Amino acid sequence: MTARSASGGGSVALKAIGVRARLGTTQVLHGIDLDLRAGCWTSVVGPNGAGKSTLLKVLAGLLSHAGEVTLLGQPMARLSARSRARQLSWLGQNETGTDDLAVYDVAMLGRLPHQPWLASPSTADRAAVEQALRACQAWDWHERPLGQLSGGERQRVLLARALAVQAQVLLMDEPLANLDPPHQSDWLALVRGLVAAGRTVVSVLHEISMALHADDMVVMRQGRISHHGGCAQAATHRAVEQVFGNRIAIRSVAGQWVAIDPGASGPG
Repeated sequence: MTARSASGGGSVALKAIGVRARLGTTQVLHGIDLDLRAGCWTSVVGPNGAGKSTLLKVLAGLLSHAGEVTLLGQPMARLSARSRARQLSWLGQNETGTDDLAVYDVAMLGRLPHQPWLASPSTADRAAVEQALRACQAWDWHERPLGQLSGGERQRVLLARALAVQAQVLLMDEPLANLDPPHQSDWLALVRGLVAAGRTVVSVLHEISMALHADDMVVMRQGRISHHGGCAQAATHRAVEQVFGNRIAIRSVAGQWVAIDPGASGPG
């Protein structure tokens, strides 16, 4: 298996060809070649400084780079900002919002790519926002200012803003930040529902056990892809263990792959 594609066929939602990127004077990505399958959830994992967030920003069209990125078969560089924003939504790491804006209005920002300049929200816009807020269990406080919410509540509102776009591709960088375990489980169910509806999800996650729920996994080290494969594949498990210096072990527990302390892995 190469770094370009995971197991299985199907169409490609995002493709990177020879992508290189810098942050300041530091070269962070070194010639990334990658195909991400449409209609699947791909998790991106690796140690701190591996280039995970930088790769996601390049794929989202938010960071200048060398090489080419295509979105749903179209060169990203040729897409207008509005066209790209309709097809791809983004939830960044540690994103902020205007604290005095109501939750409803924050989520409505996700509809801007669909609205004519200075137009009032349409019936479709209002329906999309309510659906997104309810999906994130944030509707009950849709009239409250964002600044009155806890970190976890804010994260759910920002996720609702990304969902309200109703884009075909959704990129999320550390979406579980500030979410307690029950709401992490809700996020997982939400992602599986999006994929079941034909959407494509790509997420950077530190929570390896949660990342193993995805269809495919990209393992990164020092700005390069060390492995790209199915989350259930033994080769993927070995790659994850190796990239973390064998300080974790991937095991099946109650029929689910999880990352554990290797000292507690037991026999087999």
